[in-house]
Amino acid sequence: MNDNETKRLSRLTAILIQLQTKRLLTASELADKFSVSTRTIYRDIRALEQAGVPVLTEDGKGYTLMEGYSVPPVMFTEAQANALIMAEQLVLKNKDTSFIKDYIEAIEKIKSVLRYSIKDKANLLSERTRFDQNINRERNSNNLSDLQFALTNFCLTKIEYSNEQNENTTRLIEPFALLSTENWLLVAYCRLRKEFRFFRLDRIQKMEVLTDKFEPHKMTLQEYFDKYH
Repeated sequence: MNDNETKRLSRLTAILIQLQTKRLLTASELADKFSVSTRTIYRDIRALEQAGVPVLTEDGKGYTLMEGYSVPPVMFTEAQANALIMAEQLVLKNKDTSFIKDYIEAIEKIKSVLRYSIKDKANLLSERTRFDQNINRERNSNNLSDLQFALTNFCLTKIEYSNEQNENTTRLIEPFALLSTENWLLVAYCRLRKEFRFFRLDRIQKMEVLTDKFEPHKMTLQEYFDKYH
């Protein structure tokens, strides 16, 4: 998921919560709130409708939700919940404090309807993910969703990794945290080197999430930084 897709997911979520908490919303109100065009809002509303959200249009007045509709507990899969957590981290970098407040409230409402197992995993992922201030650079990776799953389910992961000298090695790793800098970085315990290492996601040539589990690491991400850096 690239930054534009992540931002759109965060906006769709916030729009959904706004529709749940207000009687009527116009496209221009939503466009101003999220600093996008009304055409973008029209596309967002269509996307919500296609996802099964009963958005009603009252001519000349705006959008509203069908009476009695609420976000169902089974609406989000584990992967979708993980994507929302990533979106949350991006939103926290936004300069608009009102938008941050609205989105955090939206995320909390969504977390409240997640199944307990998914909620626990989503909270863990939130604690183990860091973004720096430079959020606009392109980061190429096809493995992010699988690594989120491995991290929150404590699955041993096998990777073929190419280092800066283009030397390839096969590693068994225990995913611990995800960092967004100039590139996506995975912090993981490497069983080959017997220590924690950084792995650039764009240098992972092949990856397989195994069924074997590893013992969860008890420290927090901040404790990791304090201990190793």
